[in-house]
Amino acid sequence: MSNPVIAVIAFDGISPFHLSVPCLVFGEDHRGLGLPRFDFHVCALDEGPLRTGTGLQLVAPQGLDAVAGADIVIVPSWRDLDRPPPAALMTALADAHRRGALIVGLCLGAFPIAAAGLLDGREATTHWAYAERFSALYPKVGLRPDVLYVDNGDVMTSAGVAAGLDCCLHIVRSRYGAEAALRLSRQLVLAPHRQGGQAQFIEPPVLNAPVADGLNRAVEKVRVTLGQAHSLDSVAVEAGMTRRTFTRRFQKAFGTSFGNWLTDQRVILAQRLLEASASSIEEIAFKAGFGTSASLRQHFAARLKTSPAQYRLAFSKHRPAAA
Repeated sequence: MSNPVIAVIAFDGISPFHLSVPCLVFGEDHRGLGLPRFDFHVCALDEGPLRTGTGLQLVAPQGLDAVAGADIVIVPSWRDLDRPPPAALMTALADAHRRGALIVGLCLGAFPIAAAGLLDGREATTHWAYAERFSALYPKVGLRPDVLYVDNGDVMTSAGVAAGLDCCLHIVRSRYGAEAALRLSRQLVLAPHRQGGQAQFIEPPVLNAPVADGLNRAVEKVRVTLGQAHSLDSVAVEAGMTRRTFTRRFQKAFGTSFGNWLTDQRVILAQRLLEASASSIEEIAFKAGFGTSASLRQHFAARLKTSPAQYRLAFSKHRPAAA
């Protein structure tokens, strides 16, 4: 079986930081974490050394022709938003999409993908500071400026740099399983999972130390006891707060509601159990805190667009040999 081919578009004026996001996730050898060795290519849109805003110059080994064989094509950012992207880039993106490649726009990389018409009638996101510009240029796209990333199956878009990492980890998770994504996030010292619908801009909570410790303590207790019942009221008491204060503090700290966060954590635990254990679907539903297999299937379908049985069939072969 051939290695997955990843093509990343580089251009004159690119930020090295934006370019480093897909390089970090797909360009390094992570086979020890249960991932394949990606056939990774940085493809130059422009000829000659590429200038960056930091004064560095980059030389990409290949041009746009390498996009033709890619399984995943990533546009990590974009430059002048007031001018249409080059026709050669839009043609390369449209051709890759037509033959079945996954097209990914990180941050401002959503702009050329929208210009190629791949987001018409679909949802997308980009950096919140450029949301109005995006909507004005591409009114046929359903922009969601308040989320981290949007997965349309064949086209994905994300918000700023940190959300680009979340988006790339989401690709790893959806293609190679939750355990592989968790190992990679640990290797990169990243948060293991942020749901795409989580808010882009999270207001830093102004907490004194005892309050912050109480919130963290309560959340960590829930995280290690997901199979148990956890109500908003009981966790608020554990944190030493009223229900209203806990709800507000949690939203500020995590960018989502406690209920959504709890369901996300339980789905992730169920994914890992499906990959690495021989337990029945009913047992896994109980261990992950869903109670019934029907509830587990419902939340799996809503978040992962698949069933627990189908997920196990796809990813159980990736479990560690020692499991």
